[in-house]
Amino acid sequence: MLVADQCAIVGIGNTAYTRGTARSTVELHLEASLRALADAGLTPADVDGVMPSATAGRCAEDFIANLGLRDLAFSSTVHMGGSSFIASVQSACLAISAGVASCVLIPAGRRGYSGERISTGQGPVEPLLNAVREFEAPYGNLVAVQWFAQAAQRHMHLYGTTSEQLGHVAVSARANANLNPQALMHGRPMTLADHQNSRMVSSPFRLFDCSLESDGAGAVVVTSAERARDLAQPPVLIGGVGEGHGYPPTSLTQKPDIASVPSLSAAARRAFTMAGVTVADLQCLLIHEGFTWYVLAALEALGVVGPGEAGPFVADGHITLTGSLPVNPHGGALSEGHVSGINHAIEAVRQLRGSVEPERQIADCHQVAVVNEGNFFDAAVMVLRSRS
Repeated sequence: MLVADQCAIVGIGNTAYTRGTARSTVELHLEASLRALADAGLTPADVDGVMPSATAGRCAEDFIANLGLRDLAFSSTVHMGGSSFIASVQSACLAISAGVASCVLIPAGRRGYSGERISTGQGPVEPLLNAVREFEAPYGNLVAVQWFAQAAQRHMHLYGTTSEQLGHVAVSARANANLNPQALMHGRPMTLADHQNSRMVSSPFRLFDCSLESDGAGAVVVTSAERARDLAQPPVLIGGVGEGHGYPPTSLTQKPDIASVPSLSAAARRAFTMAGVTVADLQCLLIHEGFTWYVLAALEALGVVGPGEAGPFVADGHITLTGSLPVNPHGGALSEGHVSGINHAIEAVRQLRGSVEPERQIADCHQVAVVNEGNFFDAAVMVLRSRS
């Protein structure tokens, strides 16, 4: 059984986030992993568990061979799309709590620009999925923007949500990225007018409603809170973690309500209950957002605001760095880089350590929540804190 604050993130590392690389995905993962271990004051010899990224097709043998992991006791791979990273943290905590492993390395990321873009082809759908995709399968493989655009349209129909409100999410993310030297969009400011004038991709999503196709990777090291006290960095405690799965899976048309994300509400309930907190106890949210609308949906699913209230909430400036609940102070997938959601967790750790640039440091930041989304609509949430 997992309990609050039993495990901690003790090391973080990432590559540069770029648009164009000749390096392989495993090279990116290895660089991030070595940086995370060095950050923790550890070496590969200390690692006895590794959880490779399913989204990048990695396996434990990649790390055994390249890092020289001679006594690996635990490995596992989670298949939840963009939610896989936080779900992997949950599995790592379970392994540590059960005594199966003591130090687990979790890398993630991909060559999303140079080598592994989501296909736009019309290939066959796996037969197993046809049972829940009878109205989608005849049209081939829809890409992510087409799925989420329909959800956003439904939200607009139900609640009067506007393109300008979506634009405020994008503008806030870009403003934060302009304070973050490692962000892909650093030095490229954007106004609401720029958002509104950007080309349409899949209505209602314009270009600046869509996350970046980018190359890069990150890694974290998880160990017990007891061991963490003796390591190089102040530990960031894993206060709570939870996952949820959309039903029926991989289907848009047969979900009861595509304008809400009940799986995220369930994941948050589990994580918040374990941590003993409510959303009012958080100083910041890190939301892995493929598209601007998902930030609105997440704010509603987490209980920050009620159904249909997120649009006016973001338009009033509440998610900016100086707002009541800052979201994605690094720029998120919209403006820092889209690397499987791990960069959101890395930013959370840096905020809790107080090690980001002063102009984007959240004041008195000691408790945050990180949200991952994957596979329309799997979800995972973790509560991280600098003190229990």
